[in-house]
Amino acid sequence: MKKRISLFLMIFFSVIAFAQKTVSGKITDEDGVGIPSASVTVEEPGKDAILAYGITNSKGEYKVTFTSGESNVDLKVKAFNQRPLTKQISNSDQTLNFKMDSEATEIKEVKLKTKMVTARGDTISYDLKAFDSKSDRTLADVLKKMPGIEVNTDGTILYQGNAINKFYVNGKDLMEGGYGTINNSLPKDAVQKVEVLENHQPVKILQDKVPSDQAAINIKLKNSVTMTGRGEVGVGGSPLLWNVKLTPMFFGQKSQWVVNYKSNNTGEQVENEGNILSFGNRFEGRRINATQNDWLNVENASTPNLPVKRYLMNSVHYVSANYLTNIDKKKEWELKANANYTNNAVERESYNETNYFNGTSNNVNIFNNFYTDKAKGELIFTKNAKKGFFKNTTSFSQYWNADRGTVNRTDEKGKQTFGNEALESPTTSFQNSLSTIVPWKEKMVNILSFISYQTDRQTLSVSPSSYLTIPGFSPDVSSAFVEQNLRLKTFEANHSANIGFSTKGWTFTPEIGFNFKSTDLVSALSNITNGIAPPEIYSNDLNYTTATPYGSLGVNYKNDSWMLYANFPVNSNNIKADDPLRLVSRELNKVTFEPSVFAQYTFASFWKASVNANINNNFGEINTAYSGFLMTSPTGINAMDFKNPIPQNNNKSAGTRLEYRNPLNNLFFNLNYRYSDAKRNLISNPTIVSGYTVMGYRVQDNNVISNGYSAEAGKYFPKFKTNASLSYSNNTTKSDAFLDNKSFTNENNGQSFGVKFNNTYFSWMSVDYNASFRRTRQTSTGNVDSGATTTGFTHNLALFFYPIENHTVGFNWDQVNTNAKDQKYDNGFYDVSYQFTWAKKKIDFELKWMNIANKRVFETYEINATNTNYTRIQLRPSQVMFTVKFNFK
Repeated sequence: MKKRISLFLMIFFSVIAFAQKTVSGKITDEDGVGIPSASVTVEEPGKDAILAYGITNSKGEYKVTFTSGESNVDLKVKAFNQRPLTKQISNSDQTLNFKMDSEATEIKEVKLKTKMVTARGDTISYDLKAFDSKSDRTLADVLKKMPGIEVNTDGTILYQGNAINKFYVNGKDLMEGGYGTINNSLPKDAVQKVEVLENHQPVKILQDKVPSDQAAINIKLKNSVTMTGRGEVGVGGSPLLWNVKLTPMFFGQKSQWVVNYKSNNTGEQVENEGNILSFGNRFEGRRINATQNDWLNVENASTPNLPVKRYLMNSVHYVSANYLTNIDKKKEWELKANANYTNNAVERESYNETNYFNGTSNNVNIFNNFYTDKAKGELIFTKNAKKGFFKNTTSFSQYWNADRGTVNRTDEKGKQTFGNEALESPTTSFQNSLSTIVPWKEKMVNILSFISYQTDRQTLSVSPSSYLTIPGFSPDVSSAFVEQNLRLKTFEANHSANIGFSTKGWTFTPEIGFNFKSTDLVSALSNITNGIAPPEIYSNDLNYTTATPYGSLGVNYKNDSWMLYANFPVNSNNIKADDPLRLVSRELNKVTFEPSVFAQYTFASFWKASVNANINNNFGEINTAYSGFLMTSPTGINAMDFKNPIPQNNNKSAGTRLEYRNPLNNLFFNLNYRYSDAKRNLISNPTIVSGYTVMGYRVQDNNVISNGYSAEAGKYFPKFKTNASLSYSNNTTKSDAFLDNKSFTNENNGQSFGVKFNNTYFSWMSVDYNASFRRTRQTSTGNVDSGATTTGFTHNLALFFYPIENHTVGFNWDQVNTNAKDQKYDNGFYDVSYQFTWAKKKIDFELKWMNIANKRVFETYEINATNTNYTRIQLRPSQVMFTVKFNFK
């Protein structure tokens, strides 16, 4: 570990130390008056490549930092109505003042061209019109085409490979991280430009005191008061299909709101638009995507590596409302209210053949129905001003979910078993987060408080009882079903206070805090025995508490080139597991030092280099401590040995990153390396017979070591109206494992190569293309001595033709290929569409035929550490939709 960290630091500081120089001074006219907005560029002699650039301020002062291996460089100065200057200077730190001569220029013809990408300080601005095509309708359609920006399938926006921390519209954060709705439904015609705010610190009182390495996005609309939105209404056949999207929006200077209703049975996951995708920073308090503790599960049909729309058999209704208003005259206080409700029913079917290397096999056909009923409400009060910060977030979530499974299973002897499975899982969740920062003389006092309470009740029943053939366990033949009941109550409270001292760019923040978490587990497994264990072994009554008082010191520094933030906490971890049913109590008291450090250096205007490292410890949760048998699914019964100690996991990680972004030539790229070593004192010890699993753990030190590197480069070519990017990643994970009373080692290496480009050069055609190639090598030594390689190729091609004004013909091709050993599967899907645009009313009429080839199943073959897997998954059939699309204004 030390050698690898040393290597990171050598690379980092060697980049920093390479010939970085600064030139500064003042530009004046003939009368000695400073010239504002003059451009100062540094170039290598004889090369038309800009190393660095700067813009003079209102006084005519400039400062340019550059890196070059040449002994001399060219410095060029340009300003309106002034004669350009070029001077060759030495590659050294120096102060140079220039006096420019006036030069009036007769302009015969003027063409105004807006730059596609511009930079001013930490703000990168994209002109939306430079990147859209005739087929684009929403912000999301255009955003993914911009150099340096990506949009993941879940809607998360990435800048230079990292998730953004804020999403603003006209400078206001209406959605509080759940920006998917606006991104997918804001008409592109309402947007003037997209701004990327690099190194964005969202808390104003901390700006220039506590730095941030994350970026934010601000959507600047054409009008300061905008009423807009997007709607779609569609019907189709095979069987009856519908798709409704109605999303009106209002963005004003004092208030903003978005109302959203979406419903379909066409395979589109609109319910995920309510997910929080960006979380701000810790000084804003804590926000989470509340989820269920899904300990119990019916057997789940497999899902393919395809776009969700190809296989999701759904019937969903999703409604949401978001409202923001200023509640004071100074517009410092904001009230936000967010609410959403989801009703969703999903069908899924798959067939799976699993052959284990120990000679057993398991063939299973699964049909599922998943029912989701979920409601969430959130109320947020915020004051974000230079002289103080306050934010209180109260959220409530309620689930009424239910899952069903019908299963037909066949073992290696040809014996068939049939089972009906049902899970009821209501959940109630409540959170309140408070953060306030108050200036005190020259200091800042910050108080943070987070409280969470959640109850989960889950009941899993399986019938007939004879379906369960888990080795060592026998169902009660007099009963028609086997049932597992479980209840979890989780309470969490995190409280802290810190005070910040700032001097000469440094901010020191000593902090004290107390974190507490308590979880109660009550469970009962009925109508099953193993003939040996006493009745109480089928029950649990367990309380697991973690109490962690801590003290830490935060160190932050920022200037024009450097950014540093570090935290040095000392934690007193006190963990206790009480099991009164078995008269057992386990404790762990341990003091840990868990530092984290991040340093970033900006040089030569376009470059950033950074290193980071951290150590953290994890001591398990209640799911590693229960000793009574628990049927987590109809295929497995789990129990932990109460003699095992409390888990202790020590994680060390370090990474380095080199980033380049040059708005002058529309070029962006980044290089990354990451290493981690996780040391654990417990190792999983599963028993697998005929596809069933009995899970256990044993005391044995083991490691999971991961390292990986990645690279990504993107460039926009204005001459060809093409945005292109290349990406590559290589990740290796090596882990210890235990099976059949023998130790062995798993090593998994995954490589992927991706290419993306879009082109709007031709007025009669536009194209979007994404492709990725992946290779996975799985090696197991010890108990199972095997090596297997799987390769895959995925691409998406979207072609749009514009043969006549207001007429569009579209073609979409999704291809997913897998290749393992002697098994090869090619899965291709094709869609065609015709769209007529009523230009005067801005209404689109679209007719679309999906899955032309009527491909109904998806097939894959995999080789894993202990088995081989063949899977066949049911897909959506060929379907036709007619849709009317429109803007609200």
